[in-house]
Amino acid sequence: MKALAICGSPRLGGNTEQLLRRCLGRLETNGIQGELIALAGKSIQGCTACLSCRGLTETRCGVDDDFNPVLDRILAADIVVVGSPVHFGSATPVLSAVLDRAGYVARGKGNPLSRKLGGPIVVARRAGQNFTYAQLLLWYMINDMIVPGSSYWNVAFGREVGEVQNDDEGLRTIDRFADNLAFLAERLAGCA
Repeated sequence: MKALAICGSPRLGGNTEQLLRRCLGRLETNGIQGELIALAGKSIQGCTACLSCRGLTETRCGVDDDFNPVLDRILAADIVVVGSPVHFGSATPVLSAVLDRAGYVARGKGNPLSRKLGGPIVVARRAGQNFTYAQLLLWYMINDMIVPGSSYWNVAFGREVGEVQNDDEGLRTIDRFADNLAFLAERLAGCA
C-alpha cells in the first residue's frame, strides 16, 4: 500500500505541507508508506481540453510541462491526499490544474483513479475552508474515488508558518482522517 500527498501551496514548509506530512506520518504508523510532492515551483498549466491525451497509448497528457511526473505518482499510489491553502475562497491554481488534468486524462483511459482512497486537507487564515474543501472533494467524487470521513471536515487554521500546529481540533481531525484511511486500506486489502 502506497500513499501520496500533493501539496498545492506555493510556500514550501508551510501550514498545508505540515498537515500533509502529519497525515503521512500517521499513515506510516499504520504501516502505509508515503511520499509528498510539493507543487511549489513547478510549471503546470491548466487543462486546455486539447484532447492530446486521448490519442496517446499511455495514460499521459500531451502537454510538455511538469505535470506528467506528478500524474505517474498519482497513478502509482493507492491513497491520494491533496492539500491546499485557501486562496480567495478556492484551491490554488496549480493544484486545480493538476486535478483537472489528472481527471481528464484518467477519464479518457478507463479511469485508473477509480476506487483509490483519499481526500482533501485545507488550511486558511480565517475563512473559506468549507468552499475549498467542497471544491476538492468534488474531484474525488467525479473520479469514483473513496473518501472516508473524520471527526470534522479536514480543515485547519493558520496563516504564519507553523500556526496550524496551534489548532488542536484541526490536528485531531487530520489524525482521525489518516486513521480512517488506514482502516479502509486494511479492510479493502483483506477483501482482495
